[in-house]
Amino acid sequence: MKISVIGAGGVGGYFGGRLALAGNKVNFLARGAHLEAIQKNGLVVKSGNGEFFIKPANASNSYASIEGADLVMVCTKAWQVKEVAREIAPFLNAETMVMPLQNGVTAADELMEYIDRSHIIGGLCRIFSKIEAPGVIHHFGAEPTIIFSELDNSHTDRTAWLKYTFEMAGFKNIWADDIQSELWKKFLMICSSGLLAVTGTTYGSLRSAAETREMLFGTFTEVYNVALAAGVKMPVDIVEKTMQAVDSFPADSTSSLTRDVLEGRPSEIEYQNGTVVRLGEKFGVATPVNRYIFESILPSEKSARSK
Repeated sequence: MKISVIGAGGVGGYFGGRLALAGNKVNFLARGAHLEAIQKNGLVVKSGNGEFFIKPANASNSYASIEGADLVMVCTKAWQVKEVAREIAPFLNAETMVMPLQNGVTAADELMEYIDRSHIIGGLCRIFSKIEAPGVIHHFGAEPTIIFSELDNSHTDRTAWLKYTFEMAGFKNIWADDIQSELWKKFLMICSSGLLAVTGTTYGSLRSAAETREMLFGTFTEVYNVALAAGVKMPVDIVEKTMQAVDSFPADSTSSLTRDVLEGRPSEIEYQNGTVVRLGEKFGVATPVNRYIFESILPSEKSARSK
């Protein structure tokens, strides 16, 4: 399969690297020192599942390089999706699949502002990984997993092809029966990231104090209520199960959004707690905890984006 990976960071670098290692023709879109290192030295992926090395690694900063791709994996930050959609639209052929792997629940809709729905495969991933150094990806937690499906949840020949391709690449993958439910279940979890940023703490501290534990439960409950109002099927015990998952995290763990906010970088707050607030307003669901989180971070977010 010919695959273009837009964004060769922790997500794109890991999954794209595995796909390249399996013999697929993978092209990475990256920028800056990371791109230069990949072009010069190849891509190194460090993981508890085994370190591997892709050299030569095909990488560029040109969207034109995706032309002829069977699959485009969009692995950028959430706020970059619209730009990506606009840039890649002219280079898609009739059969090209486009799979977004962002945090959040709006990526497919944003892609469809520039790309026909027929191209889009619903997707999400579970992985803890980052760029350790230019040209080096470090996977450090959770079994890397891609969950995917047609947007209408139908099983098609092309998603069967994806399933086979991912299996051959050797990473866990799930052909979802309800991709919207899967997206929202992950979304419910990641909306805790903003609360970590507001409190400037870790999951261990957040869950152990009664006051912030109650806020965490409120954050999840509001997301659950918005999902139901939006017509998404959610397990009735998803909030409790998500709290249990949080209780299992390493005490010192945080999130990428938390680190972005605390280090003064642009974050995905608009696409996480901000989305909960906006959809809550749309469907008439109260979201006071998510609103508090979102509005508390807005000043630093505006400052980060003005730099």
